[in-house]
Amino acid sequence: MRQAVLAVVLVFVIFCQVGLAEEARTPPPLKGEKSLTLKLADGVEMRLVLIPAGKFKMGSPANEKGRDKDEGPQRAVTISKPFYMNVCEVTQAQYNAVMGANPSGFKGANRPVEQVSWNDAVTFSKKVSQKTGRTVSLPTEAEWEYACRAGTTTCFSFGADDKDLGDYAWYRKNSGGKTHPVGQKKPNAWGLYDMHGNVWEWCSDWYAKSYAKLVDKDPRGPKFGFKRVLRGGSWNFNAALCRSARRTWWYPARRFNYFGFRVVLRGGVN
Repeated sequence: MRQAVLAVVLVFVIFCQVGLAEEARTPPPLKGEKSLTLKLADGVEMRLVLIPAGKFKMGSPANEKGRDKDEGPQRAVTISKPFYMNVCEVTQAQYNAVMGANPSGFKGANRPVEQVSWNDAVTFSKKVSQKTGRTVSLPTEAEWEYACRAGTTTCFSFGADDKDLGDYAWYRKNSGGKTHPVGQKKPNAWGLYDMHGNVWEWCSDWYAKSYAKLVDKDPRGPKFGFKRVLRGGSWNFNAALCRSARRTWWYPARRFNYFGFRVVLRGGVN
């Protein structure tokens, strides 16, 4: 009897260890990818991938399925300088290493941090900048969509049909009502994971209800406002809300278990 109990315990321990190994999985660099790694604390690191400068059409065409009116008018935009973007959404391990806390409701070291406000994300970025000596911040809304599209013009970074969304995203249909460890799904063409789904991602911009006044080079949102932009959809939203052009907003002090973020690094890019 005692041996049987020990065997069960051993199997349980092995199962937990395997689960932890899967939980801590970091997606490997793609072939030819140029990236840099920031050392945070306690052996925790953050990998960012180089996003090239270029041009794209920001927003969605009037006939795109699921389109909302604040996704236009579609504008030709230039991102004039390359930048680095966090390969994955900021994880709970990364957030805890910098902030000394983990506010997330769905616990897991390699799950995206959630229950974070825009203010929290900005504080995290400032502390990472202080720790590393590299200027880290939230992406602009234009940078986020440009990076998400990775050269595409379709509803999603992989095409126009949401039947393939489950290969790239955790969303209402496949999430099981929770977040999942980052980097488990397929990346876009520029090596970015979970740009669709898992958690909505804060951007630096104040929200504007139209792109009518958007400048064509390195645009930013209004100088003043009450609401900040979020992008990408999340684990509890449907496919249409995970499209590349989809936008939403919330007040910068609010926190929900489907709000997270990723960061960019602009200075010192060759």
